[in-house]
Amino acid sequence: MPKYMLIMRGTDESNAAMMADIDEMMATTRQFIEEMVKAGVLLAAEGLDDPGQGVVVDFSGEAPVVTDGPYGETKELFGGFFLLDVASKQEAVEWAKRVPAAPGSKIEVRRVPGSDEVPQVGK
Repeated sequence: MPKYMLIMRGTDESNAAMMADIDEMMATTRQFIEEMVKAGVLLAAEGLDDPGQGVVVDFSGEAPVVTDGPYGETKELFGGFFLLDVASKQEAVEWAKRVPAAPGSKIEVRRVPGSDEVPQVGK
């Protein structure tokens, strides 16, 4: 079965809307996770800390440069993910459409290639 990652992307506005009613959002998210577990498709799910607590390591120059968050001009930030083991991209999309998300959020659906699909060095 292919694996798909549902990547949660939010803006400052959608993140603020989510935080305004965090208790309801968390309860809805827990229920959604339980549904995925019962369906046997959930492999992993994680949320990320506030972007202001992170850093960026930039490899644009000769040496890596570390900059404290937030991330400047970024319009959308990666806020967490669900990793699913489903039969198809369409099934992953159907789950993505059910993610409890604040208005303005986006869910990016990306297939995770199997180890047999990754180019091998020296072959």
